[in-house]
Amino acid sequence: MVPVQLNESANAALDREKTSAADSAVLHRHLDASFLSLAKGEGSYLVLEDGRKIFDGSGGAAVGCIGWGNQRVAEAVTRQILDVPYCPTIFYTTKAQEDLCRTLVETSNGHMARAYIVNSGSEAMEAAVKLARQYYLELDPPQPQRAQFISRKQSYHGITLGALAIGGHAARRAKFEPMLMKNVTQVSPCFEYRGKTPGESDEAYVERLTKELDDEFQRVGPDTVCAFVAEPVVGAALGCVPAVPGYFKAVRAVCENYGALLILDEVMCGMGRTGTLHAWEQEGVAPDIQTIGKGLGGGYQSIAGVLAGHRVVDTLAKGSSVFVHGHTYQGHPAGCAAALEVQKIIQEEGLLNNVQELAPILSNGLVEAVGGHPNVGNIRGRGFFWGIEFVADKETATPFPPEDHVAMDICEFALTKDYGVGVYPGGGSVDGIRGDHIIISPPYNVSRDDIQRPMAVGLSGGRAAADEEARAEVDVLNSRLEKTTQLTKKIQACLGRLEETGKAVRDVAGPLNGETKKLQLLGNNIESVISAIERLRQPADSKNDEERIIRMGPDKAGLSNYLASIKRLNKALGDMKASNLRSTKQTVDELQRLVKSGNTQLENAFDKLLRLETPRDIEPLHFITKNKAFPTLTQELITRLGLINEYVSGVYKRQGGSGESPIAKIYAELRSQRLSASLVNLAAASSNTAKKKNPDAIYRTGTNGIGTYAQAMEGLFLAEYENICSIFTREDWGPVFQATCQPALLELGRTLRELNNHIKAHMNTDCYLAYEIVEIISGLSNNLETRTGELKSSFAGFLRPVRDTAKSSLAELLEDTKRRVNALQVIPADGAPLPIVSETMQRLQSMVDFLRPISSIMVSLGDGGWRSTSASARGGGGGDAIPSLSSFDIGADGKEIFAHYCADTIDALMSALEGRARVLLQQRKPVMGVFLANSVAIIERMIRDSDLAPLLDARRGPLLDTWRKKAASLYTDTCKDISVHLFDVIHTSRGRPTSGGQNTIDSSAILKGLSSKDKENIKTKFAAFNLSFDEMVARHKQYSMEREVKQAFAKDVQNMIEPLYNRFWDRYHEVDKGKGKYVKYDKSAIAAVFLTLY
Repeated sequence: MVPVQLNESANAALDREKTSAADSAVLHRHLDASFLSLAKGEGSYLVLEDGRKIFDGSGGAAVGCIGWGNQRVAEAVTRQILDVPYCPTIFYTTKAQEDLCRTLVETSNGHMARAYIVNSGSEAMEAAVKLARQYYLELDPPQPQRAQFISRKQSYHGITLGALAIGGHAARRAKFEPMLMKNVTQVSPCFEYRGKTPGESDEAYVERLTKELDDEFQRVGPDTVCAFVAEPVVGAALGCVPAVPGYFKAVRAVCENYGALLILDEVMCGMGRTGTLHAWEQEGVAPDIQTIGKGLGGGYQSIAGVLAGHRVVDTLAKGSSVFVHGHTYQGHPAGCAAALEVQKIIQEEGLLNNVQELAPILSNGLVEAVGGHPNVGNIRGRGFFWGIEFVADKETATPFPPEDHVAMDICEFALTKDYGVGVYPGGGSVDGIRGDHIIISPPYNVSRDDIQRPMAVGLSGGRAAADEEARAEVDVLNSRLEKTTQLTKKIQACLGRLEETGKAVRDVAGPLNGETKKLQLLGNNIESVISAIERLRQPADSKNDEERIIRMGPDKAGLSNYLASIKRLNKALGDMKASNLRSTKQTVDELQRLVKSGNTQLENAFDKLLRLETPRDIEPLHFITKNKAFPTLTQELITRLGLINEYVSGVYKRQGGSGESPIAKIYAELRSQRLSASLVNLAAASSNTAKKKNPDAIYRTGTNGIGTYAQAMEGLFLAEYENICSIFTREDWGPVFQATCQPALLELGRTLRELNNHIKAHMNTDCYLAYEIVEIISGLSNNLETRTGELKSSFAGFLRPVRDTAKSSLAELLEDTKRRVNALQVIPADGAPLPIVSETMQRLQSMVDFLRPISSIMVSLGDGGWRSTSASARGGGGGDAIPSLSSFDIGADGKEIFAHYCADTIDALMSALEGRARVLLQQRKPVMGVFLANSVAIIERMIRDSDLAPLLDARRGPLLDTWRKKAASLYTDTCKDISVHLFDVIHTSRGRPTSGGQNTIDSSAILKGLSSKDKENIKTKFAAFNLSFDEMVARHKQYSMEREVKQAFAKDVQNMIEPLYNRFWDRYHEVDKGKGKYVKYDKSAIAAVFLTLY
């Protein structure tokens, strides 16, 4: 068939309404075209200068989302312009921009971290591409080789050179091809109508496209690719083409496998256009970077934006913290104010619900209206975003020649007075050049009646059918009016007969006259009476049809048809109850029975649908080890479940129901069983991995299964929350999520109690497990609270016993150290160190591995809080609160307090060791000195050679010097006894003569001046010195001393004794006349002995 053509009169009429571009000063898109002149917008309509209204069936280019002429938005923009009309963002920000960005980030369910506001979709794509490139330059280490992008054929991402290069729209690229970037390649789009082979399943199609993408990564070099770019629902280039189920999860996996980013372009399909605020919500994946635009400001201001995920923002923050990009008008205050107000209206007026409710009517209506037309090849879309592709041959899907301009002609035809509908044309769906389609994308607040306006273009016989139906209804009314007239005549005949009989005329005439007046009044209003009767009879007349649908059930009747039927029954039931007529009581009872049966069947259908896609459990390790996203329900199932819930929950609330709706209970019961079954093995593994073969083995970080358990719980809970947000209304998200997670949380609480009991029984070795649990579960709680706003109090209650144990462990470990030292029955006679010293230091070294949670615990205890003997009972006074993520930052306070704790531990250890040594060693001071010095040496070495060093470096000297000096004093106490023998108490009358004029002491001369008694006394001193010195040397060599202790003590002894001996020897060594009988050592000999001490 040939394409639809405008007749001459239609063309002429349309041309008369247009303004010629030839007379315009505007550089229009087409210089030789003419354009209709708009005067204003009213709701879903555009008003021309001549007063004619056009139903805006496409919102321009899918821009209009709340209709036109909204007073709230106009006032918001006006206020902003009067306050701050422009903001140079290099210096300033505005509340409008901050509030808008915060709103956008919060709508992403925790997936996005920051928003960047620009003025058009093309600008947004340019920014997204540059942000992706800079991400890899900011990584540590950077990956500068990544500059390649992969997009899809027949795609469109913007008209500026960078955005145009990313897109695959051949016709729009053609004139500028030499100027476009060469680092972009394309793969096939996911286009079921033209890309899927006959008989090919969705799974096989996804696998084929995924392989093509994977092969392209390999071809260009997987480590050179920055990002894969795609539209969740392709707009202008293909005409509202959604991907088949599973496609985006598969391409996300390919990107993650090669370390590339996923950029989703939602400039046209996002911000509610497809039924959810973000189109990716229906795909079960979240992008790293997202562009938004048209529906953001709804056409009230020129505005678009980029949303960046945590992965990208965190990397940028850790790097330069500067995004090297900017525009003069970025974050424009007026645009931000308009967009913020538009988003508030969408939320407050429940417009996304309207899209979801009317979308089936729009899609079904399009199929019914034009689906059978021989030139309509395919109708596809989602929400309020639908495309119709036109073909020359329906069987072969052969497109029209591009020069026929079929899509544009149809759009022109729709604008004529006979229809007055605006739709959006597009081309290139086949290969970027050939192919014609139109887009239908009405505002989100369009009415049920208006939603059918676009169908009028394709209903050539629709008006005649409607007229025929109207005539049939008139015939029925006329027939009933005739019967009523005949009844009136019979009554009048009866009245005549009563008058003829003359029976009690006076008694009868009065009442009859009254009844006659009533009949006359009824006759005057007969048409309204008949209309009312018909309205009351209609439910009864249609009851059988509705009953047939209800008895068929949702499966056989089709969910949309079934819901429409039960809604009609509810409306009919409400109307009949409002009439309060006794004659309708039986019908009311039957309708109530039908509605109740229908509601029950819907609940059963919800249960059945959900049960079919809810396996008993899944294996979390499969998703964790392969770094795959945890599965969510399919979009098709979510849509069906959402429709059922919307109806059943609405009925439940209208009937005054409180608490969980029946649907919420079904969902929570089924899905909670799956969660519990999926996590039970990991819960058991967490308890089992706490058990150990060697009871004295110290717990090492990461050896318990609690980390994997928490990771699996977070993934499963977030996937479940995503399901709940897609099925239930916002007010039900929290209650349903909590009910669904509660059994799994109870199992977590039981597991934590088991672990806590184990820790308390093995406090010395497994207190570190308590610290690890505090950090892991607090992180889990904070992550879930950030993403969902729920469960924090539950986690706090379950974690409290472990957190209290972790707090009390600090004081307990100190007390245990003292107890163990005081229990010592013997200290080695050679002064060797005891294992408790290295064990205590190993414990402190191990604590450094858990410094994040310990820092949080330390801050909550306060500096010195561990010294309180009631710390265990108090649990540190921390209460039930889960510490925030910021409290785990190892800041100055946390490190400082932990350093104090280490110092207290070391001081308590040394004090206890000294006290016990004094009891066990009594007066053996040198042994005590060796024992304490060895302990100090081990402590210092274990600080120096571990992560304790940066924490204790500043304290190490003052802390240990005191004990080092005390040990040296004890050890060198024996030197005093030796030194006594070298004190010179003999006074000579000759002074200290020298010989040969040299500056040396003449021992012979000194001795000549001494008496025999003095000489004998000197001999005795030398002999006593020799004996005590030799004993000291022997003991020194027998002591078990750490290398540094041995050297230090040798030096101390030498420094104390050698100067005294050398002086004594200089004066009196000739007393022996060189025989060595009394003077055993000369100066060199004793120096040699001292060297043996080192």
